[in-house]
Amino acid sequence: MGQNLILNMNDHGSVVCAFNRTTSKVDDFLNNEAKGTKVVGAHSLKEMVSKLKKPRRVMILVKAGAAVDSFIDQLIPLLDKGDIIIDGGNSEYQDTQRRCKKLAELGLLYVGSGVSGGEEGARYGPSLMPGGHKEAWPHIKPIFQGIAAKADGEPCCDWVGEDGAGHYVKMVHNGIEYGDMQLICEAYHLMKDALGMSSGEMSEVFDEWNKGELDSFLIEITANILKYKDDDG
Repeated sequence: MGQNLILNMNDHGSVVCAFNRTTSKVDDFLNNEAKGTKVVGAHSLKEMVSKLKKPRRVMILVKAGAAVDSFIDQLIPLLDKGDIIIDGGNSEYQDTQRRCKKLAELGLLYVGSGVSGGEEGARYGPSLMPGGHKEAWPHIKPIFQGIAAKADGEPCCDWVGEDGAGHYVKMVHNGIEYGDMQLICEAYHLMKDALGMSSGEMSEVFDEWNKGELDSFLIEITANILKYKDDDG
């Protein structure tokens, strides 16, 4: 996910510095996926911070919870007032609220941003839901809206609110997605087990549904899955 976001940002004109605590991963990335790009690497947080323009914008993509707090604690002494930390993971919104308050007291800006679309979305256009300290928005808006997916020509990204709003919106987004997936599962179950429909017949139904109000990525990929035939037919 992190690598693909970096490559996406590079494609849209940003010069990005990549860091991973396993430094060999940075070298592998620079020598393979990022070869020939403007992406630069760092083998320590101090080196990474030294390569960033002010106000520095540091985006974290680590496991939610203690790992985020640990990373932030390591960053704090390296940053200056007005620098920006962005958490692009799936943090609980209450944690983001707490971190916003803590970092505001230190003069640092904090953004908790939902990121949706998986690895492919990160590479070619995610949906982004940033929230937190609004003073940070002008400094990240061109980057975020530049790399975001587009719908009717508009970026799938805008400022959603203060404190933990970004991660709250991502939580609601995920809840809706899981509800949609459950409905699709139940529709599949009824068509297959109650009506005895074949995979081809079910794919035609999902295709038809995808032309109207139910038009969505989940309906689309369900139809495509049902059309797919493996080696066993």
